Amino acid sequence: MTPLTYFTIVLGLGIFAQWLAWKCKLPSILVLLAFGFGMGHFTGVTIDNYIAGSDVLLSAVGICVAVILFEGGLTLKFSDLKLSGTPVLRLCTLGVIASFLLTYAAGRYLLDFDWRVASLLGAILVVTGPTVIAPLLRHIKPSRKIGNVVKWEGIIIDPIGAILAVLVYQAAIAGTVDAAKEEILHALGMTLLVGVVMAVILAKIIEMLLKYHLIPDYLHSVFLLAVTAAAFAASNSIQAESGLLTSTVLGIALANQKSVSVKHILEFKENLRVLIISVLFIILSGRIGLGQLQEALYPGLVLLALLVVVIRPASVFFANLFCKNINFKEQIFLSAMAPRGIVAAAVTAIFALEFDHAVAAGSLSQEIGKVTHLMVPIVFIVIIGTVAIYGLCAAPIARKLGLATKNPRGILFAGACSWSRLAAKALHDDGFDVMLLDTNYDNIARAKLEGLRAHRANILSEYVEEEMDLTGLGQLIATTPNDEVNSLASQNFLHAFGSENVWQVAPADDGAHHQTAVAGHIRGRICFPNRPQYRRLESFASQGAVIKKTTITDQFTMDDFKELYGEDHILLFRVTEDRGLDIAHDEMRAPAAETTLYAMVRGQDA
Repeated sequence: MTPLTYFTIVLGLGIFAQWLAWKCKLPSILVLLAFGFGMGHFTGVTIDNYIAGSDVLLSAVGICVAVILFEGGLTLKFSDLKLSGTPVLRLCTLGVIASFLLTYAAGRYLLDFDWRVASLLGAILVVTGPTVIAPLLRHIKPSRKIGNVVKWEGIIIDPIGAILAVLVYQAAIAGTVDAAKEEILHALGMTLLVGVVMAVILAKIIEMLLKYHLIPDYLHSVFLLAVTAAAFAASNSIQAESGLLTSTVLGIALANQKSVSVKHILEFKENLRVLIISVLFIILSGRIGLGQLQEALYPGLVLLALLVVVIRPASVFFANLFCKNINFKEQIFLSAMAPRGIVAAAVTAIFALEFDHAVAAGSLSQEIGKVTHLMVPIVFIVIIGTVAIYGLCAAPIARKLGLATKNPRGILFAGACSWSRLAAKALHDDGFDVMLLDTNYDNIARAKLEGLRAHRANILSEYVEEEMDLTGLGQLIATTPNDEVNSLASQNFLHAFGSENVWQVAPADDGAHHQTAVAGHIRGRICFPNRPQYRRLESFASQGAVIKKTTITDQFTMDDFKELYGEDHILLFRVTEDRGLDIAHDEMRAPAAETTLYAMVRGQDA
């Protein structure tokens, strides 16, 4: 197999695995690992056939992980910490200590590993990571507060795990206790100094360059990609494994500055992250042979069981002891949400190689060298197991605890005008989640008087995107009187809800010539059959329209429905058993039997 063929197959399998995971509603990493193991086992070809030496591969993996953590840092806003700051701080300090000590004890006393190997596994396995957390959060859609806790912990804890691994390695090769203390303090101080200072300085320089337009727009994303890689390499050259901390802090610093927007850069990095994860997991899992997995199966499964059943719950409850900012149900969910990802795999591979070098140099004994080769397959067993267990169980647990909604199809109305209040009230009374946003105080006051969840806020504000709890909502209807605001709102929520679920009422230039109409790609989907505009919807409401709910049957078909109400109705929503609540639109298929329709019917015919 030529190198071109190998890399083409890896890329193709990676993207196909992502699509298959989405189609089957499975954690993508499970499918990626299965494809990677299968490719390595059945073809006998791995990345080592094309790259001379593990150092080259691990350097490339390190840069990729740095990019992933930088992208994760870009998603972390300090505003998220208003409600979740204390639990995040506790999990990343007390929780890390508890997890490290318990994992060390399991490796040392149950699996009889040397203290150096047990300590290294304890340090590495405190991490979770954005590569697995982000897809699971997107699937689970928990409440904003608990989702922020999980997201912050998953990103912040990765460089902490890497730093712990450095300290353990320094202690392992130091020889004496006094030398170990000196090496640990020096390594910790240098890592924090290099990681934080370099990141803050670089972030300020980048902010100024972007603010004064010294970098053209088309180079923003690739420029930051290059800076991230350079910062990672420079940090590591000064202090080993400080690069991950630098990358994370750099992302956080840029995300929280106020001078320039980095949202467009984040979108590029998210696409890059999917590509990196797809390729890396297949390449790294393909390097592990079946024999290695079989040899590591027993210690891997024991460690996996302890991590899931004992260590994670104990760490969460210990970290949040007497904490008033998080309740019992939220702690249970956190106990069921600690999958390991690419950072654990990469750091394990790096330090397994470092231990091998130390053994070869005589700093460590040959007996330790016989055990260190098990670390990589053990961690991959943990990755597979935790992703499978948490990926399959976290969503049902979150729903059982009331922290998430199954198949969230509730509607966010951008605009609390008369017709949208009428429609929202009908849905609310039938148990569907709805929320109305408007800048008009009277509209919001009327909505609240009707018992609706409504907030006086601008749909385009950062407050809505970053601070409002949208639990249970999965669709947007932009229905303000301003067509441009509707279009901007639709674009703003593409990332949150997906293009399939972002709608706006037909604009005034709907159907106009392409020279005068706004381009379709910067709008949401046009809702409701026959594409009624804002004025027509409001006209119906002003004439005393009511919402009629009708179930289509074999005896009462869609044709009967149209004949009954004629031109004096606007079909708004439909509810089916398989999809739940949907927005009605021109391209939808004829409703099948047992479909429930919601229509706004003019008053005199109601």
